Amino acid sequence: MSDLNKLTIAGARDKLRAKEITSAELTEACLSEIEGAGVLNAFVHHTPDLAKEQAAAADKRISSGDAPALCGIPLGIKDLFCTKGVASQAASAILDGFKPEYESTVSAQLFDRGAVMLGKLNMDEFAMGSSNETSTYGDVVNPWKIDDRNLTPGGSSGGSASAVAADLCLGATGTDTGGSIRQPAAFTGITGIKPTYGRCSRWGIVAFASSLDQAGPMTKDVRDAAIMLEAMCGHDAKDSTSADLAVPDFEAALTGDIRGKVIGIPKEYRMDGMPAEIEKLWEDGTAMLKDAGAEIRDISLPHTKYALPAYYVIAPAEASSNLARYDGVRFGHRAKLDAGDGITEMYEKTRAEGFGAEVQRRVMVGTYVLSAGFYDAYFNRARKVRTLIKKDFEDVFAAGVDAILTPATPSAAFGLGEAAKADPVQMYLNDVFTVTVNLAGLPGVAIPAGMSADGLPLGLQLIGRPWEEGDMLNTAYSLERACGFVAKPDRWW
Repeated sequence: MSDLNKLTIAGARDKLRAKEITSAELTEACLSEIEGAGVLNAFVHHTPDLAKEQAAAADKRISSGDAPALCGIPLGIKDLFCTKGVASQAASAILDGFKPEYESTVSAQLFDRGAVMLGKLNMDEFAMGSSNETSTYGDVVNPWKIDDRNLTPGGSSGGSASAVAADLCLGATGTDTGGSIRQPAAFTGITGIKPTYGRCSRWGIVAFASSLDQAGPMTKDVRDAAIMLEAMCGHDAKDSTSADLAVPDFEAALTGDIRGKVIGIPKEYRMDGMPAEIEKLWEDGTAMLKDAGAEIRDISLPHTKYALPAYYVIAPAEASSNLARYDGVRFGHRAKLDAGDGITEMYEKTRAEGFGAEVQRRVMVGTYVLSAGFYDAYFNRARKVRTLIKKDFEDVFAAGVDAILTPATPSAAFGLGEAAKADPVQMYLNDVFTVTVNLAGLPGVAIPAGMSADGLPLGLQLIGRPWEEGDMLNTAYSLERACGFVAKPDRWW
């Protein structure tokens, strides 16, 4: 029973329903594995008592014949999701000690369906980062390793990616503002989906950039992503951007038949200096989809080159507004004041102590681009570029393209400390293939598709039509079967 943590969600679901295993046994296997994986620094708030209580309740539901797909399945929850009575800090010192009196809509829906929470997962502070090196809890370590180098699991959902890849949990929640689900999924050899903006409620998720943030699942394969996504979706009156649409049966859409589907290959994503192994991975993926019966079509997304600059104006601007609420007055950290200090000094000292360097950098950039004299030159111009990027995708889909295939990342996972501390702008370039999807509000999924020369996982990305996650996941399922990726990291931790 010690290997139960290696099961997929679908595999565990079937065994639970067949009474071959119990949720208590499954949960215990995960808790045991988490206890021995401290070096990965993936889990930062452990909830073993709650997990055992939820597992016992799930076993009763299963015995009574009430067994939703996620009933009894142990999951990790990213620290960006507010969980009632459990520390929810967004990996920031400024929220030290904050325990919400409410549950995020997404996590509440998972628990209503019987899912088990093993604990809260590490992440980049306020989801700002691509390497999980900005967390107040310290760096997350990728379970994949080269020699003695510790590698990044990607970010911001690095704790989620590391935990799923290391079999510490069967699945995890993530959030994606510019690639924060898809990039770490690619770096760790797992599957991650960013749904259409509005598909999952943002209520109770600590905000970074409100027009870009979207929750999604991080799992061991496409089928698990489909199962978990269905439970996370749904209209929520508490979120004004939540779409009032029926949630399809995403798992039922996984037929693997993509004959006649049109797959677009955007020429703008063939960038100067792209590593040969990324280029080959893309070409191999294209050939696999063609062999499966899809039509391959070269397409153009002409405003792609403006996506990163536009994103790094819009996202910091929205972050500047959202993070203004952290002032040391109502909750979280408050700096110690000197005699004579007033309210202004309290704000300044609290934010200087509570926010890390990357968060401070983005808040300052965001405040600058929203300031008088620069609003039109930067923020309004970026919004116009965003509209053009969205129209590029609309034109391609209107011309009959069903999905778009691109690399997920410009490289395999790199060493911790190699990019973030050397050049922040170089770190931002990790999002080059993913930010367009957020700017356009589209669904995107990353799946493991091959290995680098160093023996690290490489991922491909599929971008789907809005609200067509089922169709996109089916294409991903076909590609997943063709790729046949089954590699796992050697257990060194």
